[in-house]
Amino acid sequence: MATKIPSKPAQPGPKPAAPDDGGSVVLERRTQKTKPPQMYQVLMLNDDYTPMEFVVVVIQEFFSKDKETATQIMLKIHLDGKAVCGVYSKDVAATKVDQVLEAARQAGHPLQCVSEPVG
Repeated sequence: MATKIPSKPAQPGPKPAAPDDGGSVVLERRTQKTKPPQMYQVLMLNDDYTPMEFVVVVIQEFFSKDKETATQIMLKIHLDGKAVCGVYSKDVAATKVDQVLEAARQAGHPLQCVSEPVG
């Protein structure tokens, strides 16, 4: 008669890890590098009809410049045909353009203002 050698009883504790069946995915953590947003410059264009005083007031009001800086920007617009009034993110630049155009329209002036990407 053959007798079987008794096996040791199972020890309580952590279960052994299941073998990898190749179906699991391990993702590698990478540091994400975010780029700063594209900046836009707001330009005011010269015309022969809008009073210089109005341009100075608009620059002071919408671009938070002091009177001296606003006057210098106005003179650059007058002499060079255009000048940068400020540099902002796309949405803020678009809002500034709209504000200037609306103020000019309400005052009856043909003042033009545009935004363009910096660079």
